[in-house]
Amino acid sequence: MTINCKGNLIDLSTPRIMGILNITPDSFYSGSRNRADDSLLKNAELMLKEGATFIDLGGYSTRPGAEDISPAEELERVLPAVELLLKNFPEILISVDTFRSEVGEACIEIGAAMVNDISAGHLDENMLKVIAKYQVPYIMMHMRGTPQTMKDLNEYDDMLQEIIFYFSERINAARSLGINDIIIDPGFGFSKNIAQNFELLSKLGSFEILSRPLLAGLSRKSTIYKSLECKPEDALNGTTVLNTVALIKGASILRVHDVKEAMEAVKLTCYLKN
Repeated sequence: MTINCKGNLIDLSTPRIMGILNITPDSFYSGSRNRADDSLLKNAELMLKEGATFIDLGGYSTRPGAEDISPAEELERVLPAVELLLKNFPEILISVDTFRSEVGEACIEIGAAMVNDISAGHLDENMLKVIAKYQVPYIMMHMRGTPQTMKDLNEYDDMLQEIIFYFSERINAARSLGINDIIIDPGFGFSKNIAQNFELLSKLGSFEILSRPLLAGLSRKSTIYKSLECKPEDALNGTTVLNTVALIKGASILRVHDVKEAMEAVKLTCYLKN
């Protein structure tokens, strides 16, 4: 499978790495916070050197119970960061982590390559229209409710079936508007408890039925550090283990805080597939 990023076809037959850069003060993993320009540039440069294809830039914390901020504040955080990264790394492929169409559109206008939407368009009815207008790749994630309410919305009759149905409906809605490059993210940790996250990971191969590239975002999440009884800062080894499982089960993109280790997982699992 390929996706078109700013006129470049990105081949996903070999899994790619998406590095996480947060410009928020309250992301759950302190090592991902970048409040100063020099920190942002330093971490972006390192991720690119270590092999990241995409850099995912977020100005709105989506950890459970995170504070809601206004679109204006999100734009104030994100736009200068997009401009700074593009000025220093003109070839960078920036993914904007937002569920707000006005934020996505403003960032695309100045050079962002794709949009990563935790709500798959459910939290902003104009999001799909913006994606269709600019024809950028669109990551749609499964979640119920909002970041403030999702923790309590994890009751399912058949979780896997309901998530596949969710994506089928969202993909059809996107296709009806002419959106071509769609990536699906099952949403580890979003409206799912620890046991459900492990069930989802074990059945990740079931999403092949949707014939879309699959993104796995497991990096340093509570499923790992709570299961191992450690802190997010000590969850790198556990992250690599679960990333490896995700790759074996068909993930095309890993969204991570630690690019070097994720690249090593990709290289070694590729040997298994060959």
